[in-house]
Amino acid sequence: MTTIPARLATLSRTSSSITESRKRALKLYRDWYRSAPEICALYAISVSPAYVRHAIRQRFERNRHVTDPRAIDVLLLKGRQDYQETMNVWKQTDHVMGILLEPQDRPKRTFLQKFYEGRDEEAVIPAASGI
Repeated sequence: MTTIPARLATLSRTSSSITESRKRALKLYRDWYRSAPEICALYAISVSPAYVRHAIRQRFERNRHVTDPRAIDVLLLKGRQDYQETMNVWKQTDHVMGILLEPQDRPKRTFLQKFYEGRDEEAVIPAASGI
């Protein structure tokens, strides 16, 4: 498959209401969902299309709580851009495996874990001290 840069290009738009944002988000989700088998074939990754769809669903669910229309528009713009780059094979396989398919959540740390990772404040020399 040859790369045609304008194949998936769309104009960036702003949504006039939450319902329009919802429609645009659902369209983007459907595009990603339907292209899962093609993503597996293009990048020759050893995961099933069902796993790719699951990862896509998790990415969309993580931003479900966003209600600000401007923030939604930015997320839609980034999602559409990421979709175009993925489908035009402008990414490496590692990008798809690491960015798209790996969980993005940071592990929760307890207070003691954070404390143990801290530095010894007496051993730290401030940069502006002149020493």
